[in-house]
Amino acid sequence: MTHFDLFSLAPSVDLDVAALEAQHRKLAMESHPDRVADPHARRLAAERSAALNDAIKVLKDPVRRAFYVLELKGVKLDSDQAAAKVKMPMDFLEEIMEQREQLEAVKARRNLEEAHAMAAKMHALRDETLARARDALRKDDVPTATTALGRVRYYTRFLEEVDAFEEELAS
Repeated sequence: MTHFDLFSLAPSVDLDVAALEAQHRKLAMESHPDRVADPHARRLAAERSAALNDAIKVLKDPVRRAFYVLELKGVKLDSDQAAAKVKMPMDFLEEIMEQREQLEAVKARRNLEEAHAMAAKMHALRDETLARARDALRKDDVPTATTALGRVRYYTRFLEEVDAFEEELAS
């Protein structure tokens, strides 16, 4: 059973998140373990509740949802082994490496403002690339979606590194 099946939805990168959250609340109330007295039924309700919570985390996030839809089409990019099979263009990899080196220099200078400026540019690239991936998934163009989401992984890792730097400075 897929995350989409739990909510009686067709797999898609396009979802009404507000409606999804409302449906989640309704289903979570119906399957809450505290509403069941029988121990076996309580365990099943707890499992369903956990599955609903996992599903909502994936489906309400457009990035995670795109990766999940791609996974349903047979490509699991969330594993390092699968990601290694995606051949990224050398110029893209060189650009990312250069950006990471610049970020390391910014971190060495402890310049959070400059890191935020770099993150803003990377965020824009991630959003633009995610839009291309979602469009490709709508058209069932798995190769294009795979390459685009491979790029999204690199952008996301960069942004996570900026977040970690910010947390480091805050502590």
